[in-house]
Amino acid sequence: MALLCFSSSSFDFRVFILLSFFFFLCNGSSYSPSSPSSSLFNTHHHRHHIANHNYKDALTKSILFFEGQRSGKLPPNQRMTWRRNSGLSDGSALHVDLVGGYYDAGDNIKFGFPMAFTTTMLSWSVIEFGGLMKSELPNAKAAIRWATDYLLKATARPDTIYVQVGDANKDHSCWERPEDMDTQRSVFKVDKNTPGSDVAAETAAALASAAIVFKKSDPSYSRTLLKRAIRVFAFADKYRGTYSAGLKPEVCPFYCSYSGYQDELLWGAAWLQKATKNVKYLNYIKMNGQVLGAAEYDNTFGWDNKHAGARILLTKAFLVQKMKTLSEYKGHADNFICSVIPGAPFSSSQYTPGGLLFKMSDANMQYVTSTSFLLLTYAKYLTSARTVVHCGGSVYTPGRLRSIAKKQVDYLLGDNPLRMSYMVGYGPKFPRRIHHRGSSLPCVASHPSKIQCHEGFSILNSQSPNPNILVGAVVGGPDQHDRFPDERTDYEQSEPATYINAPLVGALAYFAHSYGQL
Repeated sequence: MALLCFSSSSFDFRVFILLSFFFFLCNGSSYSPSSPSSSLFNTHHHRHHIANHNYKDALTKSILFFEGQRSGKLPPNQRMTWRRNSGLSDGSALHVDLVGGYYDAGDNIKFGFPMAFTTTMLSWSVIEFGGLMKSELPNAKAAIRWATDYLLKATARPDTIYVQVGDANKDHSCWERPEDMDTQRSVFKVDKNTPGSDVAAETAAALASAAIVFKKSDPSYSRTLLKRAIRVFAFADKYRGTYSAGLKPEVCPFYCSYSGYQDELLWGAAWLQKATKNVKYLNYIKMNGQVLGAAEYDNTFGWDNKHAGARILLTKAFLVQKMKTLSEYKGHADNFICSVIPGAPFSSSQYTPGGLLFKMSDANMQYVTSTSFLLLTYAKYLTSARTVVHCGGSVYTPGRLRSIAKKQVDYLLGDNPLRMSYMVGYGPKFPRRIHHRGSSLPCVASHPSKIQCHEGFSILNSQSPNPNILVGAVVGGPDQHDRFPDERTDYEQSEPATYINAPLVGALAYFAHSYGQL
């Protein structure tokens, strides 16, 4: 096997010939063809009742993906074994401990804004559907805790949040493994003088939602999370401003706060109301809801704009918990749902010829998974309250919402014109050249020598399949005509991201349970 290792001086185009062998070195110990939980090499799906897919297998893999995105010192039970420790000195530039957390996508930067949203959506997935996850629930909680442990570090100092580790522009000038990265690990923060209500309120939402997740299984940790969430939200509300105003060169165009900070304040307050049951957050929402955009028309939900999620979360408080003062949010939530129902009055969403919800060319699958989650969650609330969605003069049942969500999830898993799964490692045909540094370069086990900053670009620009299978990663997906080139350089379509997977976890748990797979 030593013959497969290259010194940096001999690392050139010839490496492509041997990349296929690296798969067995880097992946063989964890995912073998005989593994009953893996369909990596299967040519068909297990069928339960009339299920289109093995949703349980997809659920397992959607959670496993997060282990491939880990930064820091990896634990002994790390299952994505081709990864190694990385970023062990993160935070040292400002004499703080910022080791841990997640790389957001295919690069080696830790962006706090999307990481916090990822955490909130993983937590919401567990809150709504964790009771259905069975053996996968501990793994889902571990994925949340890997993030919240980091967010606690990032918020340890009062009125300060460390919101990014790494210079994105310098990082993007290299194509190297996270284990090798030697670009400057700059640290960026928001504070009283450089406020960031958006990233702060989202971080508060992440901590508060996670506090609910751990309330019974780890009460002490839950209390720590909630106490910190309260403090961070107070900071977000008191010192107002968008974080990209003060940190524009560092966070833009990567994760600019295009929607402003009002949506995060409403979203954060909604989660704190749910986690604390403190009437002051209910009063805050009642007094500030309209100013914070409760009634604004938005038909997207993602890491930047949280209005739709806040409306649906607050509608539960009205429908299920009978908080009459929040009755207006039922209409606001209905308006969002109506905007994504094909053929409904006021529908404003575009669908591809193959039936995929299409919002934008860059990482469109994030809107597919987030919208599917909201459809299923809202259907759950509507069912509990025995009510429906009103779109003008038309009425839509919870069952209709679930069928729309199922069509989107099934498309993602392979029911599409290309018959391709957009989840890596699921089904017989999936993306092989994802835009991801660690996945595309030989793993440390097969190539112990450092791969220098610019040496990896020959791999980036090649047609060789990635040697390390980032199992469970969901890529940006096809274009508006259902086309997908599977090109590593095409980051819009071929790059995975944590916030694509996070809401999908809840949706897959629901469908796996519904079809008797859990």
